[in-house]
Parts: sequence; structure tokens; C-alpha cells
Amino acid sequence: MATTRHAHTVWEGDLLKGKGVVSLDSSGIGSYDVSWPARSEAANGKTSPEELIAAAHSSCYSMALSHGLAGAGTPPTRLETKADVTFQPGEGITGIHLSVEGTVPGLDEAAFLAAAEDAKKNCPVSQALTGTTITLSAKLV
Repeated sequence: MATTRHAHTVWEGDLLKGKGVVSLDSSGIGSYDVSWPARSEAANGKTSPEELIAAAHSSCYSMALSHGLAGAGTPPTRLETKADVTFQPGEGITGIHLSVEGTVPGLDEAAFLAAAEDAKKNCPVSQALTGTTITLSAKLV
């Protein structure tokens, strides 16, 4: 069964001096301020499209890796994934770096690295972002 999620943004003003609020409608968990300075300089308590992409990517990747590991008979005890999305004004998103640390009983480092690479390739968010260079570092802890 397909699912569709919803969010919306209300923006006021021009790009450089304007501001907006992005609302996560499907979950109803909140509305978050956005602005150009928060995107291109310091966050200062506001979010950005890149931070939202990072949140989506880190959570999707963790789910994909967990699923792959469990399917191979070695379910993880814990995965901690960080996504760093780099934005360069005038160029756009120039790269995403995923880093994951996993506790996976019964799995060696080589098998974990292989599973981590497979999850990077097959995570639906990674697939949606194929126009962007995605790198990965992974280790067992």
C-alpha cells in the first residue's frame, strides 16, 4: 500500500530578508521557522531544507540498514546514523555524507561495511537523491 506524506511552507517576503514556516502536516508534530540566513549561514534556531533532508536521509538509511541486517539473520541492537548535507549558495546541495555506527552481534566488520553500502544504495531517500554525491563511513562498535 502506497503512502503519501504532507508538509507545507508559508513564505513571506523576498529570499534574502523573508522568512517562512514549514509545517509537518501528516504527523502534526510541529512547525519550524526557516529563512535564507538559517540556510546559508548559522542556523540560529531555525531549520533549512538541507536539515530536513538530513533528517529524512538518516532515518530512512537506518531503517534500510536495519532491515537488511535482520534479513541476513543478524539484526542490529543499535544503529546511530548521522547525515551531513552540504549546501553551497549558488550551487545547491553539493554532497551528503552518511556515517553510521552499529552494534550488531555476530557480524564482522567486513560484513557490516557491505550491508552499510547496500543500504546506502537501496535506501529510498538515497535513490531519490541520485543526482547528489553520497558518501559513507561505517563501523561496528
